[in-house]
This record gives sequence, structure tokens and C-alpha cells, in this order.
Amino acid sequence: MNQMREEVDVLIVGCGVAGLSAAVTARENGLTTLNLERATPDDFGGNSRWTEAYMRMKNDEEISDDFEEHFALNPGFNLDPNVLEAAGGAPSQWPSYVKSHPFPDPEVISTFAGKVPGTIGWLKRFGLSFEPQPIYLLTQNTTRIAAKGGGLAIIETLRAKALEMGGEIAYRTTAVDLIRDDHGRVCGAVVVGPDGLRRSIHARNVILASGGFQGNAEMMTQYIGSKASRIRPVAIGGYYNRGEGIRMALAAGAAPAGEFGSYHAEPVDPRSLQAEAVVFIYPYGILVNTEGKRFTDEAPGTVDAHYDNIARSFAEQPRGLVHVVFDSKVEDIPRWKTSIRSDLPPIQAQTIEELAKKIGVVPHALCETVAVFNAACPVGESAFTPFDLDYRATRGIYPAKSHWSRPIDKGPFYAYPIISSNCFTFGGLKVNTHAQVLSQDGYVIPGLYAAGETVGIYHQVYTGSTSVLRGLVFGRMAAQHIAEQRHADSAVAASR
Repeated sequence: MNQMREEVDVLIVGCGVAGLSAAVTARENGLTTLNLERATPDDFGGNSRWTEAYMRMKNDEEISDDFEEHFALNPGFNLDPNVLEAAGGAPSQWPSYVKSHPFPDPEVISTFAGKVPGTIGWLKRFGLSFEPQPIYLLTQNTTRIAAKGGGLAIIETLRAKALEMGGEIAYRTTAVDLIRDDHGRVCGAVVVGPDGLRRSIHARNVILASGGFQGNAEMMTQYIGSKASRIRPVAIGGYYNRGEGIRMALAAGAAPAGEFGSYHAEPVDPRSLQAEAVVFIYPYGILVNTEGKRFTDEAPGTVDAHYDNIARSFAEQPRGLVHVVFDSKVEDIPRWKTSIRSDLPPIQAQTIEELAKKIGVVPHALCETVAVFNAACPVGESAFTPFDLDYRATRGIYPAKSHWSRPIDKGPFYAYPIISSNCFTFGGLKVNTHAQVLSQDGYVIPGLYAAGETVGIYHQVYTGSTSVLRGLVFGRMAAQHIAEQRHADSAVAASR
């Protein structure tokens, strides 16, 4: 702590893809930087360290066709038509309640989408490569690429570049409060280092890139509700995301954005020690809770389009625990095991009754559920086509299953336990097209920027494979704007 710089051009709270893209961009523009990282050097990077970094792109120069459309289709529930009508006009003329509204600002989303290819091109200059990568989803409704080496490769490359260029990183250091001058401009932050002491770091600008709040049990309960006790982060990195950045900004008058009561969920095997131990075989079986009852349509469409909502529903079930039950006909599905990232085998039994005992469900309840489901499956209709929607829907039961419905009747039988795991929270801060944080009245809070999970843009259903891009683009966008403002101010001063 004693050697840490006490004044910088840009103080960056966070050291994942968002914070490091900001740091490198700022250093490229001659600005001094300091990144705060609450973890150790070995664990730095938050969620970015663990993600495979899928990106909603056709290739490394083009975004997917549905990139902006998916955001437009998921702006939040029951939007006021007055807000939508006002948002149809010029953004400069929007009333304050529209400028600060939590819905995804179409101008911000359009700017985000437009800057993705250039950001990927920038990363390629540092030796990173992007290409189609094997994915655990057996069916998809969009195009994706990924960084070779995943998020870890991105953050290690950017960290090395930032340090090489003279950027600084303070590990085991957390920002706990913003510093503001008499005019309300953010000009630094109060931080706590490994010695537990508070210190002020002064900065001309602050970028909050400290993630969401999935690692904060109190904030999770505050915003997600009592079911939060049944939800855990998808990877160890999530525990470092405790929401201070969001809280500090809200306390300073920032407008909240995104859906604070929701999160990006994945179906995970709770037994596994490994990160993102997903289980995506459930569209080809049935999902039952600890009472042995079905509770959702397991296959409303392609898994990548629906797993977010389905996985969130697990937390509503008793104990937040469910099981996918399937039979030996799963072998009809080529490469079905790629849909499972758990390192542990499924629970296996020769009969449904025996399987129920092994998974802790009352046998007669599971046997009845399976029998009712089997009777509702279509007979002699369309062929089972596991990689395409086959419209083999159940009849006469609720909830229905829309696709891939086949009787579970060929032993041995299998089950995987699954819980709702939290990739990241949706609630964050409202920003403009420069990544500047906006106030509750829709004006810019001077000196304050946000990037990555700290920015709130998601509602209803996550626009898959855009979160890493959000971090990279908004981090770079914030630093670029700071540099432009700095150069403009210098030009004005020189002309006097």
C-alpha cells in the first residue's frame, strides 16, 4: 500500500476484461492508470478468468445478425408505451425519465454493436485469436466464436500489455467509496488494501469495472429475494464480485439499469468442484424437483435460447435442487456427452424406483410422474431429430414438453442433480454511448464511467455470448472518451 500511486489520470476499479481493456487503451493514449483488484495476482480477473469467452459473432469481423434484435426483444416487462414513444425521438430530446430509464437504451446498444469488430481487431494486434470453438450446446439459434484460450488468455494478455506500458495494479485492494469535489465531480476513491487501512486515491476519472453482486449474499437477497440462498456463483471468480462499485455509484446518485431482480443462470451439477459444471442434456429427458414432480417445459426451443429462464426456475423449487431424468435411448444422440461439463458421472439405476431412492425422491411419486409423461408422448408421428426442433410435443399434461418428447422406458436409467448457478447479475448502472454513468435525472455524473458487469443492459433473457464483449467494448470506450476529453482540454488550454 505504501508504494501505491496516490494520484492518477484514470483509476480503474476491477481487473477483468473490462478493467484491463480500459487500462491498455488509456495507456495507449498516454494516461496514467491504476487498476484495483481485490484478489491476489494468482486469482485476478473475477469472472473473466473462468469464462470460455464466447462471442455473438459470425467471425472475427462481423457480429451475429440477431445481435441488436435480441436486446430489442428483451427490454423489460410491461414497458410504459409513453416511454417507448418518447424513446422514438432524438436522444437529446428525451425527457429525464427516459434518459435514466433502466431499459437497454437503443442508442447505447447500437454503439456497442458497432464497436465490437474494431475491438476484436484491436485485441488481435496483441496476438489473441478468435475462431469458432467447440461448444457444449447441442442446438443453437445464433452464431458464436470464442477467444482461443478463453477469458484467461484475454486477461493475461491484457495484463501483460498494461504492465509493459507502465500501468499499475494494486492487488488485494478494494474501493469502498467515491471521492467527489465540491461540484459533484468524481475525483477518486477511498480504498482498503491488504493491511485493512483506508487510503484516498485521487484521479481525474474513475472507471467502475468491478463486476456485479453475485458474490454478495446480502445484495443478492436484497434484489433477488429469499431464493438467493439457493443460488451460488458459477465459478470461484464470482465470489469476488460483491457489488461495491454499483453501490458506490448509486449512493452518488447514479441511475440503476438492467433487471436488478434477475441474473444470468446456468444449470450446474452441484457436486462438482470445477467451474461451470453445466448439464445441458435436460431437453432430452424430464426435469423433476425433490418431490418427484415436473415443473417446466424442458424443451420450448433450442437450448441456447431458453436455458437462462429454465435454469432460473430451479431456484424456485424446494431446496433449489432438481434432477434431469433420462434413459439409455440417450445413446441415439450423437456426442450427447459434450452437453455435460460435470466431471462426475450420472446417478444410474436399473429401474425408475431404484433411481428415485438414489436421488432422494419418494419412489411412487417419480414413478407416477414418469408414467404420466410416457403416456403423453407422441406415438408414430414426426421423427425424433435431436439437433433440430422436431415438434414432438406431449399431449394432455401440464406442463407440456414441446420438443424431443420420448418415453423414458429403456433401462438403465440416469439422473444428474442440477441447481441454478449465477453467472452474473443483471442489475447495474445506466451509461451513455461514452460509458459515462448517468444520474437519476439523466445527466452525466462528471468523472465517472462504468464497464462490464457493472453496466446494466440485460432484462428477461440474457443476450447470450455478449457479456465478455460488453466488458471489452465498454472498457475501451470509457478510456477512449477520457483520452479525447483530456486532449480537448489540453487543446483549449494551449489556445489561451
